[in-house]
Amino acid sequence: MKGLVIQNITLTLGGAQILKDVSASVKPGEMVGMIGPNGAGKSCLLKSILGLNKPGSGRITLEGRDLSAMSLKERALCLAYAAQGAPLHWPLTVERLVALGRIPHLGPWQKLQPEDDNEIDRALTLTDCLHLKERAATTLSGGERARVLLARTLASGATYILADEPVASLDPFHQLQVMEILKAHAAAGGAVLVVLHDLGLAARTCDRLILLHEGQMIDQGPPAHILSDKNLSRFFGISVSRWQENGKNFLVPHAIHNGQSHE
Repeated sequence: MKGLVIQNITLTLGGAQILKDVSASVKPGEMVGMIGPNGAGKSCLLKSILGLNKPGSGRITLEGRDLSAMSLKERALCLAYAAQGAPLHWPLTVERLVALGRIPHLGPWQKLQPEDDNEIDRALTLTDCLHLKERAATTLSGGERARVLLARTLASGATYILADEPVASLDPFHQLQVMEILKAHAAAGGAVLVVLHDLGLAARTCDRLILLHEGQMIDQGPPAHILSDKNLSRFFGISVSRWQENGKNFLVPHAIHNGQSHE
């Protein structure tokens, strides 16, 4: 089957069952958001796709091939991961850090080629980080670091991007910018699976949403279907105000206390 396909994945960590028979898919041309309360298993599912967690059962395929049968280099050429809050311990320049995204394209001891330099500059430009090129990565703010790590992901040239809360530490302008970058990647024939807590951004930018709760996939489908009043109340404990503007859906959440909604 075409695309990234997750079939009946279960995962147990530390004696606790984290994922329970989860199935989902992402196809080229799609940006799919994964939502759910804290502890739903969203990040663990991303790590299972990457091979960082070993599921107890189930199967994950990419373009019909079993991911577990692919070499690390084959995976890296197809899949790129933007981790949430990844720490930076070495004082590499931003340019060198982003250059790490090109490693899957290089042979042993091979130096960066002009096409690699072009991809690095393109990724830095897209993420508004070109002016940080010579900065030590350890001196970056949290928002700058998040954008630079996304640049490293984009520089890989992978078709499939897995992003874990890529806007968590960003200001509103850069939140919108990052989501538009990911959206453009999908529109150009790539595929994006992104974990989000901002349901407003999920409603406005994602083609489909996957709703996880306590390790189970509750439903997947268009944002308007997944972000129903019933689902938002049951799984998030909120109500929302909704409106449309320029063809985009907007929502603002309100907490529910004792059956009443409060702004």
